[in-house]
Amino acid sequence: MSILRSLLKIKTSITVPNSTWLSLIPGVNSNSLHTSAICCAAVKKTAAAGGVLGLGKGKKKLSKLSTMEKKVLPVETDPEKLLKDDSEYPDWLWTLNTSGPPKIEDLDPSTKEYWLRVRAAGMKRNNRLKSMRKF
Repeated sequence: MSILRSLLKIKTSITVPNSTWLSLIPGVNSNSLHTSAICCAAVKKTAAAGGVLGLGKGKKKLSKLSTMEKKVLPVETDPEKLLKDDSEYPDWLWTLNTSGPPKIEDLDPSTKEYWLRVRAAGMKRNNRLKSMRKF
């Protein structure tokens, strides 16, 4: 059996004719096998990703990055220069919604936004109910 174990530790697939393979294993009759060759494949296991090849590539050494210097940008702090008259700003600036999204009751049911909000509210409700259930 030690020969069999050593053959299974090989990292590549091997194909050996029955006569050669059978001569290595004591107590096996060549008439009991029906194929002309036996194919053995050994799996190489790695410590990363639970022994699955290709999933855990291991840790790579990160090269040290050179230290970057911070760029100090000049910032204007004088409020007289920063604030302008209302007439100097565009008109659309004063019509922006700053109070948050509209309530579902205020939306038109024939719009897509309404149904997206209804769906999101339903999912939140279902998730809240599921979190309160016992196992």
